[in-house]
Amino acid sequence: MDYAPLPFAPHGCTFEHRADGSLLITPGYTLPEPWPSIPHLFIDRATRFPDRPLVARRELLEDGSRGEWRRLTFGEALAKSRALAQALLNRGIGPDASVIVLSGGAPEHLVVNLAAQMARAPYAPVSANYSLAGGDFARLRHCAGVCQPRLVYADDWRTFLPAMRALREERDLILVTDEAAPDGETLALSDLLKTAPTPDVDASLAAITPDTHAKTIFTSGSTGKPKGVIQTQRMVTGIVAQHDAMYDAHDGANEAKAYLSWAPWSHVGGNNVLLADILNEAACLYIDDGRPLPGLFAETIRNLHEIPVHEYNSTPIFFSELVTAMEADTSLRDHFFARLRFISYGSAGLSEDVFRRLQALSVAATGKQTPIITKYGATETQGGTIVSWPLERTGPIGLPFAGNVLKLTPVGDKFEIRIKGLTVTPGYLRNPEATAAAFDEEGFYRTGDAARLVDPQRPELGLEFDGRVTENFKLLSGTWVDVGALRMALLDALDPLLQDVVIAGEGRGDVRALGWMRLADARRLTGVEGDAATLSRHPAVVAHAAESLRRHNATAGGQSRRVAALRLQVSPPGGDEIADKGYINQREVLRQRAQEVAALYRDEAILPAAD
Repeated sequence: MDYAPLPFAPHGCTFEHRADGSLLITPGYTLPEPWPSIPHLFIDRATRFPDRPLVARRELLEDGSRGEWRRLTFGEALAKSRALAQALLNRGIGPDASVIVLSGGAPEHLVVNLAAQMARAPYAPVSANYSLAGGDFARLRHCAGVCQPRLVYADDWRTFLPAMRALREERDLILVTDEAAPDGETLALSDLLKTAPTPDVDASLAAITPDTHAKTIFTSGSTGKPKGVIQTQRMVTGIVAQHDAMYDAHDGANEAKAYLSWAPWSHVGGNNVLLADILNEAACLYIDDGRPLPGLFAETIRNLHEIPVHEYNSTPIFFSELVTAMEADTSLRDHFFARLRFISYGSAGLSEDVFRRLQALSVAATGKQTPIITKYGATETQGGTIVSWPLERTGPIGLPFAGNVLKLTPVGDKFEIRIKGLTVTPGYLRNPEATAAAFDEEGFYRTGDAARLVDPQRPELGLEFDGRVTENFKLLSGTWVDVGALRMALLDALDPLLQDVVIAGEGRGDVRALGWMRLADARRLTGVEGDAATLSRHPAVVAHAAESLRRHNATAGGQSRRVAALRLQVSPPGGDEIADKGYINQREVLRQRAQEVAALYRDEAILPAAD
C-alpha cells in the first residue's frame, strides 16, 4: 500500500560505540542560523502577514457551550503584545519579575506570552488544574514560590479569583483578568492593552540574548513537587531551527495552514513546539476545547468536522477515541484525512489496534495509508527523537532531532536515554540540587527513560522505547517487571476492549492490572447500550477479557510477563490520575486507588484470568 509523502529530509546519523558500553548518536543535519528570539520571529511574520489569523477560539456562551470562532490576526496580536509589553515595563516587570498564567490556551493568553518575552519577564504557564482544585492550592503556591511572580493573569475572574487570592496572601502581586473583578481586585487586561508603546519595548527586544530566560515550564509532579524547568530563548528558537533543518522548507507565501489542538499550554508540546511551528509557518492555531474524556469529545468532533488539518499530533488516548468516532461517521473520517500529511503521537505508547484502525480509516478515505510517526521528548529537552519515516508498527521512537546528541548509557539491564544539545534546559529554577542530579559528568540530561536499538546490526533504523528506568518494579521473588512493555502487550492482547491499563504488583507475588474500557467498543462487543458498571459485568465482556488474558499468559513467558487478574474500573481516571496531556499517571492511580488494588489482590477482580 502506498503512503502519502512525508515532509522530512532523510536522517543521517553517526553512531559511536564506547568502551563503557554506551552509544553516542549524532544527527548529521545542518542547522540554519537561529532567530534572535521568538518575539523577533513573531514580529517578522506579523509584518509580512498581518491579516492572517494567528489564533482562534470559539466564544464561550452563557450556557457554557461554545459558539463561533473568534480569531486574532498576526497584526492585531503584534499591536496588543507591544502595548502589553510596555505596560509590563512601566510597572517594572522585566528580567527579575515573572509573569504567571493560571488559565489555559486563548488568544489573550498568547498575547500575554509574547508580551512577557518582549519585556524579558520570564513567563510561566501553570496547569489550570492547580487553580481549579480548590483546597489550599498547595501545588499552585509551590509553583509561585519557584517563579516568584510579580503579575498573575487568568482569563476569568469568576473562575480563578480564589486561586489569585491565595497567591496574593504570600506576596505583593498585580492581578489581571480579561474583565476587572469587582472592587478592583483585578485589573482589566483591556485597560493594559491601551498603553502606548515607546522605544523601551524595542530596547528590551534588542537586549534579548540566547541565554535570556524566556519561560518556566513545570514538570507534571508525578513523582514529587513540580520542578520549574528553565526555557531559554536558545531552546525555543532552537526548536524552529531544528524543524527548518529537518522538515521541508517552509514558504510563508503559500496557503496558510490550520492546526487544531487541545494540547495544554502548561507543557512544552503545546507552548513551545506547537507555537514554534505556528509562528514559523505563519499558520493559525485553532484551540480545541474538547478533550478525550467522557462528555467532552463531542466538541472535538465538531471542530474536526470544520477545521481542515494538514498534520495532527496528539496522545494515544485521543486517537483511541477518534478511531471509534470515525468508524461511526464517514464524513468525519473523510474530512479528517482530506488534507492530512501525517499523524504524530506522543506522551505514551499507541496500541497496535488503534494503529491498524487509523490506517484502515485512511485507506477508506483516501486510498492510501497516511504516515504515522512519533516523537519522544521531555520538558527538559523539548523534542528528543523523531521517527521521520512511516511507522510499520508502534514502539520505535526514531533518531535524535537536529542539534542534539543522544547517549544510551547502561543502567542495570537497560540503556538510559541521555540528551545534550540545543534544546536542553540549563536546569531547574531555584533548585540547584535537582539540577546537579539531572545531568551526568558529560553534561547529558538523564531522562530516566530507556531505549534499545530496533536492530543492532542496522542502527539507522533507530531506537525503540524500553520503558522507564525508574517505573519498573520487582516482584516478591526479586524478578523485575517491565511496566511499559507489559502495558502495551496487555492492551494489544485485549483489543479492542481496553483503552488503558495500569500495572500493579510491586513487592507482591504476581502481576495484576487495573483497566478502563473503551465504552463504544464494549457496547459493540455486547450489543447493549450500558454504562461502565453494567458493561464490566456483561458476560460477553467477561468472556472476551478472560480468554484474551488466557492467550496472553500462555505465550507471555516468565512470571513478570503474566497477568494474574484484571479489575475493570467503573469510574474514569480523574484529577491527578490523568495528566494534562491525557495520559494516565501510573503512580498516582496506584496511590489513589489503593483500595481497588487491595481488592484486586484479595481475588475480588471482576475478571480473574482463566487458567
